[in-house]
Amino acid sequence: MEEQNLHHRPGSPVRSGIPEHGRIPKYYAVKALIADLLEDLGEGGLLPTERDLAERYEVSRETVRQALRELLLEGRLRRSGRGTVVAGPKLEQPLSLASYTEGVRRQGRRPGRNLIGLERFPCPPELATGIGAEPGEPVWHLERVLLADDERVGLESTYVRVARAPRLDSEFQPDSSFYGYLRDRLGISFGDADEKLETVLATPREALLIGTPPALPMLLIHRFSRDQDGRPLERVRSLYRGDRFSFTTHLRPE
Repeated sequence: MEEQNLHHRPGSPVRSGIPEHGRIPKYYAVKALIADLLEDLGEGGLLPTERDLAERYEVSRETVRQALRELLLEGRLRRSGRGTVVAGPKLEQPLSLASYTEGVRRQGRRPGRNLIGLERFPCPPELATGIGAEPGEPVWHLERVLLADDERVGLESTYVRVARAPRLDSEFQPDSSFYGYLRDRLGISFGDADEKLETVLATPREALLIGTPPALPMLLIHRFSRDQDGRPLERVRSLYRGDRFSFTTHLRPE
């Protein structure tokens, strides 16, 4: 084993991102130094100013700024009213037929949702098959901002036939679990689902609703769910902040 790999920490980039020729960008070296500083400061710790960091590491403020940008995008740092502070661990959301509410509660966080809109409209042909509707049939569109301890962390759009939830506009509490409503109020259980996960950039509207810069990478999940009888039930488009979320799953051999 080569000497440079002896101190490699499991889960971290090999050789801490240093290429074989040994030359690394100056900002990356500063980023590594700041990352070590974050460990000392701990969650919620206030980071020194750009000027202080530039003086400490004897580099330009632009070099520090580039290092901080990457740490912010990775979710290691977050902006607060008093400056830049060390962020807490990312929320781990399971890739399963569990609701967002259940996933956040399992980590000791308080889930919540802010209603953006609940509208009823004729189902377009491109949506019909995924939710088991006829083109033109009434469908609901439920859009909500996802919260964790009052922090905006995502945006969720749900489409379902009005026939499956006819009193959604009068019975459903927008800040509660939609899955819980279907199960407890309507007796509808989930059977299985198909999901697709990809990385995207938020649109200007989405970034404004979530409260993030448009350049922040997002994790996008498309889900088509079926009920316990195998009938199409819902289509969900969930957008999660890439700096605040990671996803987990358990794999089994086929």
